[in-house]
Amino acid sequence: MAGSPAALTTSRAAALPEPDAPAGGQRRGVDPLPVDPDGLVCSAKGCSQPATTDLQWNNPRIHAEDRRKHWLACDEHTGTLRSFLSTRGFLRDVAPLA
Repeated sequence: MAGSPAALTTSRAAALPEPDAPAGGQRRGVDPLPVDPDGLVCSAKGCSQPATTDLQWNNPRIHAEDRRKHWLACDEHTGTLRSFLSTRGFLRDVAPLA
C-alpha cells in the first residue's frame, strides 16, 4: 500500500544516502570501529568496560547488503548483545578484538 507508514519509511530510507556517503551514492563496506576517548568500550547501556568482541551487524531493511556496523562488547555483555542482534536477523559476523 503506497500510503502506508511502512511504505513511506521504506521509500524514505531508500531515497536518503547513508551518513557520510560519497556524493551520489550509498556508503559501502565496514564502518570504522567506534573509538571512545578511553579506547574501545562496550556498547551495552551503562557499561564502560573495555571491549573484547566486535559484533558486526546491519539491518537489511535500511542498509546495503555489504554494510557493516559495529557493536562492541565486553566479556560480560557479548552473549546478551549477540542474542539481541541474532534474534532480529541483524548479526553478520563476530570478531575478537586484539
